[in-house]
Amino acid sequence: MRKLLIFLCCGLLTCVIEAQQPHKWAVVLHGGAGVIERGQMDPKTEAAYRADLQTALQKAADTLDKGGSALDAVEAAIQFMEDDPLFNAGRGAVFTAAGKNELDAAIMDGSNLKAGAVAGVTRTRHPISLARAVMEKSPHVMLIGSGADEFAAANGLEMVDPSFFFTERRWQELVDELKKEGKPIPPRPNGVSPVGAPPSPAGKPEAHKFGTVGVVALDKQGNIAAGTSTGGLTAKMWGRVGDSPIIGAGTYADNRSCAVSGTGAGEYFIRLTVARTICALVQYKGMSLQEAADDVIQHQLTDMKGDGGIIAIDTRGDMVWSFNTPGMYRARIAQGGKPEIGVYKDQP
Repeated sequence: MRKLLIFLCCGLLTCVIEAQQPHKWAVVLHGGAGVIERGQMDPKTEAAYRADLQTALQKAADTLDKGGSALDAVEAAIQFMEDDPLFNAGRGAVFTAAGKNELDAAIMDGSNLKAGAVAGVTRTRHPISLARAVMEKSPHVMLIGSGADEFAAANGLEMVDPSFFFTERRWQELVDELKKEGKPIPPRPNGVSPVGAPPSPAGKPEAHKFGTVGVVALDKQGNIAAGTSTGGLTAKMWGRVGDSPIIGAGTYADNRSCAVSGTGAGEYFIRLTVARTICALVQYKGMSLQEAADDVIQHQLTDMKGDGGIIAIDTRGDMVWSFNTPGMYRARIAQGGKPEIGVYKDQP
């Protein structure tokens, strides 16, 4: 009996010690998927993307290493990418057919299933921060359009003139797309130069067809979170909203399963509830995170002829991605490990 009591006490002590030890943090991010091929991108542009992916990854890693929450890490990395004109989010957002930048974003806390999302905002510098404000400072999950921008201003978020989001490269992509579709080209937005400078080379427009940025993170407290931000599709119809701000479609996080951020043909991601389906396969069917991601992306999405990819993480620190396009800008790192950065399909 005495030996049994000693054994039980030792086991209990071990459990307590393990419970007190912090989790190792980890983070995965993406910068969009599409027809991203070596022949379409010069070495200088590829180097620029890799450098900026590294910087975004480091911002999240630094936040987590200092004990910041997964939500903090997601927001920090996405804020950087929203200010980076290379990515289709924030200042690098594509234009609608009407010649406007309409921005969408979502964020979700896996520890309590709280979520916030915004769609069609035009004056908030960081849509991801607005999504978080909706989650934390309102009783709602999603706000849209001018109402969302008004909520941002009322809560002290940085507001900018819509011309802040203008980039010549994205404008020329719009012009090319509208010409191809035989549609009228809108006047250049107010507040920008009337004469366009040559856009910086970054491959063909198709390379950014599904441009979106997203981050999933695991913090030292063992909680996970997901966030996604996008400018949508080039020449999209007025009022169109894709999967990025739709909780369960392009963004989802639940400590009981996983956190997911997607990038791709939003209409398919919505119909398949891609992010939530991956998490459900993990939670209810006991699939590994990679198996679940591949089942949805390589089979379900592909069978529907949808294109795109996802990044995902779970509370054990498993970090995965899966995509059925020629490339996806992506990066990941775990505490104590080295960063992995990929662009093309044939890279790890």
